[in-house]
Amino acid sequence: MKFLWPETLWLLLAIPVLVAVYVVLLRRRKKLALRYASLTLVKEAMGAGQSVRRHVPPLLILLALTTMFAAVGRPVAVVTLPSQHETIILAMDVSGSMRATDVQPNRLAASQAAAKAFLAEQPSTTRIGVVAFAATASLVQTPTRNREDIIASIDRFQLQRGTAIGSGIIVSLATLFPNAGIDVSKLIYGREARRFIPRDRAREAEKKDFKPVPPGSYHSGAIILLTDGQRTTGPDSLEAARMAADRGVRVFTVGVGTKAGETIGFEGWSMRVRLDEETLKSIANLTHGEYFYAGTAPDLVKVYKTLNSRLVLEKKETEITALLAAAAAVMVLFAAALSLLWFNRIV
Repeated sequence: MKFLWPETLWLLLAIPVLVAVYVVLLRRRKKLALRYASLTLVKEAMGAGQSVRRHVPPLLILLALTTMFAAVGRPVAVVTLPSQHETIILAMDVSGSMRATDVQPNRLAASQAAAKAFLAEQPSTTRIGVVAFAATASLVQTPTRNREDIIASIDRFQLQRGTAIGSGIIVSLATLFPNAGIDVSKLIYGREARRFIPRDRAREAEKKDFKPVPPGSYHSGAIILLTDGQRTTGPDSLEAARMAADRGVRVFTVGVGTKAGETIGFEGWSMRVRLDEETLKSIANLTHGEYFYAGTAPDLVKVYKTLNSRLVLEKKETEITALLAAAAAVMVLFAAALSLLWFNRIV
């Protein structure tokens, strides 16, 4: 635990002073008790149980004050809380390699079915956008809470040639940050699109006042990237992942297909398609996301269910001032209730 206002913790020095005052008052009370004509009556009235009970309410008040003084310092702790993800971008591969049947009925159909199952598990307050990428990437559904529109956009997928994973990430980032000045055209359609885009050029496409933040620190959105991981064109996948990391956006990657791969043919051409796990793991690691392997259609559904649980609950640093203040209030009320119950008055 740490404190945003540690300089206010000097208030805790009042606690030992209050303890000393309480001890002095107890001694004065004993002196007054000596004035009674019969000490026997006093002892009978103040049995062992009563002697202990009379210290409980003051102790609770003391603990409440300690808690309140700590709350003034604005404590921050790592706690597990419901996620604040307001927007999730599904970046889905629609390249020709997704027609491979190593995942039944094929990679694309399986990924579409799993994405729909994922949608059904999301809270109604979460906005979801869909980005489709092949040789380039495009936003096929702006972030919305309307599940029917999202499902319709997923059903409209058409397979195309090429796989530009970096383009998918960049368009997803531009969707999450529409006012951030991310120049999608320059980053995706610049010179030598098949080669990696240097980081300094990526920086030029953003606003000059942009300052990188720690990876994984953005809690209002996330990207779920589903692909077989074989980039063939477009910006470098890892450079695009670094852009996401600099904005604190986590990218959860899902690898579709078997590691052995499959040879597919279409319109007179054929190619061997294999799952590129290393790239997907690197993207997840750079952004503090996580990589999931889906070798079969049932595996893909399980992956999305796992992703849902990861997005619903997460550990993060949170200010717990209100929590401590509430605890202090409960202790004060409890002390007052015990006083009324045991002594018919508030001590």
